[in-house]
Formats: sequence, C-alpha cells, structure tokens
Amino acid sequence: MKPFEAYHKEGIIRQGSRDPERAKSMIRESERKLRSLRFTREKIGITLDNASDYVEQCYDLIMFLIRARLYLQGYSSAGRGSHEAEVAYLQTLHLPEKDIRFIDELRYLRNGVLYYGEPIDREYAEKVIAFTEKIVPQLKVKP
Repeated sequence: MKPFEAYHKEGIIRQGSRDPERAKSMIRESERKLRSLRFTREKIGITLDNASDYVEQCYDLIMFLIRARLYLQGYSSAGRGSHEAEVAYLQTLHLPEKDIRFIDELRYLRNGVLYYGEPIDREYAEKVIAFTEKIVPQLKVKP
C-alpha cells in the first residue's frame, strides 16, 4: 500500500473544509451497524449463507469510522482507489501495521464478494467480527 500522502498528491484525497456534521452522521451510522451486527449474530448466528454479509457489514462500519475521521480533518476522497486511500489514512493514526494490512485485506475480500460473488467462510467471518470489535474503539472519535 502506498503512503497516504501519495493519494493526496494524486488527487484521490483532497483537502477542504472540515465537516463535523457529516462526521457525526458517519459515526451514528457505524454505531447503528454495530448494534445490528451484534443483534443479528446473537439471534441468527453465522452460517455459510450469511458469513459474507457479516464481512460486508464489518467493512462498512470500519470505513464509516475512517471517513468520519477524514471529514473531521477536512479530507474527502473520490474516484478509483479512494477506498484504498482511506485505508492508507490509517497510517497517519499510527495503528499497528498488521491491523492496517488486515483492513486492506478486508477491503480486497469485500470487493471480491461484492463484484465477483466470492464466498466467505464462517471462520473468516468470525475472525473479521472479532477484529471489528477490537478496532472500533480505536477508530471512534468525537466530532
């Protein structure tokens, strides 16, 4: 993965005005998604049929928290490579490299599910959920 600054230089990440209201909306949505994830997991559990759905939910809520941080700093992203650029932003937060790599892997696998119908197994979904529960408090920020 390229450094975050490279995405800025390429114009994929742009600097503008801070947007605390949009950040609040993203945080609220991530909280809603996390509640839904926990409820569904408790009531239905993880099966081969829904494992990919859990991975998508986890990815989405992690990305909402990343975007909230970007909006609070006045950044926005657009175009090809924007999700990769948003993940690269985590480098500026000094998260462990292994966590950043895992989120990037999650981005890649989620795209495989979304665009190619690649299945995710139950064990991987469990791993992603456990990681999500661990990383959410680290990513959450107050606007």
